[in-house]
Amino acid sequence: MEATTTFWRKCSSCKKPINYGSKYFVCSVSTCNNERTGYVFCSVPCFETHLPGARHRDAGAVEKVAPKDAAAAEESHQRAPARIIVKSPTASTSSAPAGSLAAAPQEVLIIASRLKDYIQARSEYNTSASVMDVLSDHVRILCDRAIENARADGRKTVMDRDFEFLKK
Repeated sequence: MEATTTFWRKCSSCKKPINYGSKYFVCSVSTCNNERTGYVFCSVPCFETHLPGARHRDAGAVEKVAPKDAAAAEESHQRAPARIIVKSPTASTSSAPAGSLAAAPQEVLIIASRLKDYIQARSEYNTSASVMDVLSDHVRILCDRAIENARADGRKTVMDRDFEFLKK
C-alpha cells in the first residue's frame, strides 16, 4: 500500500510542507539545485539559513512554482533531463579573425607585474609593455579554440581538458 501525500515536498530547512502549485525557492548555485541534492525552501528566510553551511560566494533565492498535482510532479520527474547542445557561432562571426568579436573584451589579459617579475627572476631581462598585448592576443586565440572544444562536447563550461591540444 502506497501512502499518498497532500503536499509536493518538504522544505529543506524547516521541514514544513510545500503544497502543490505553491511558490517555493531554490538556490541559484547549480550544485544546490540539481536533482541529486534537490534543496527546496518554503521561504526566503529558510533559504538564508542554508547559506552559512553552503559557503557560497554569491547566491540568490530563485522563485519557482511547484507542480499542480502529483501526476504532474511524477511526469516531470520521469522526463529525461534535457541536454543543452551549444550551437556553433554563425557564419558571420566565425569568418571574423580570432579575438575580434564585438562582445569579447579587448583588454590586457596578462598581469604585467607578475610576468615582468617572472622574466626578471628567470633571466634578469626587462620586459616591454607591448608584450602584454601580444600575449593577450595569443591567450584569446587559445581560449577561442578551447571554447570550440567545449562546444563540440555540448558543454557551456570551458575545462582544462579543452586545452589538451597544447600538449601535442
